[in-house]
Amino acid sequence: MKVVRVHQYGGLEALKYEDVSLPEPGAGEARIKIEASGVNFIDIYHRLGRYQGPLPLTLGQEAAGTVDAIGSNVTDVKPGERVAFASVQGTYAEYVIAPVWRLVPIPAEAKAQQAAAVMLQGMTAHYLTQDTYPIKKGNTALIHAAGGGTGQLLVQIAKLRGARVIGTVSTEEKIALAREAGADEVINYTQKDFEVEVKKLTNNAGVDVVYDSVGKDTFDKSLNCLRRRGYMVLFGQSSGSVPPIDPQILNAKGSLFLTRPFLAHYTADRAEILSRANDLFKWIAAGQLKVRIDKTFPLAEAAEAQRYLENRQSKGKIVLIP
Repeated sequence: MKVVRVHQYGGLEALKYEDVSLPEPGAGEARIKIEASGVNFIDIYHRLGRYQGPLPLTLGQEAAGTVDAIGSNVTDVKPGERVAFASVQGTYAEYVIAPVWRLVPIPAEAKAQQAAAVMLQGMTAHYLTQDTYPIKKGNTALIHAAGGGTGQLLVQIAKLRGARVIGTVSTEEKIALAREAGADEVINYTQKDFEVEVKKLTNNAGVDVVYDSVGKDTFDKSLNCLRRRGYMVLFGQSSGSVPPIDPQILNAKGSLFLTRPFLAHYTADRAEILSRANDLFKWIAAGQLKVRIDKTFPLAEAAEAQRYLENRQSKGKIVLIP
């Protein structure tokens, strides 16, 4: 089968499209024939070596497809079933082995690309708004990268829960995307100081929560946008890692809360995964959550897909097709 692997950490040239042996599922596992694989910033972090694992490493953590074979002691799925999953390493491939407890049945009305697109980013948007900081009616949320794939889902779910949403974007084109997702106010932070604008929009009160996937470029000003005892939810670092901070800063700025959540800690068992996925598919079926597929690339062009994402060109979900 064909895969995209990294033999040494580095730039886009580190991605190798090559042949490997077809793997066999073990106990409690299934082999999935992949129809669509999501492209995410964590894949870039793996390529660069920010998150390291044994090499060579097949990239990708999210996909949808059909169960091709099952190992022993498997009763929850059978060959021929359509499934989607996240937090399974190795989805830049034609086939992947996955623990059965992580597999989510795809509803009949959902397409494979749509299912693949919602698993990692949708699960992330779900846990951030339901659990990390449970958004409620009357809250004001600042969402960075509101025109990107995760950002658009975050905006929509925050609005479903009754929040006022202020979004930031990096281009004029993404203003329309953030507004289409439901953002009440949108700031192009490359042209305006988002801290100044947020304070104007909140009468200097600040927001209840900041959802920040950008990291280094936005972190300090994000803290200044929070109300007293507000929540800083840092869940990504597309602009680079945030430098170490003195925790005393959180006290000085209003007894703030700071968390750096991780998807795997919010999808720790099958019941939790199914609960989150069922919410997402229910909202999609009801037309309350729209998943925008921005661009698809053949698996062989994974480097171009990552280049597109790394250059902050994404206006939705990027998908690889084996």
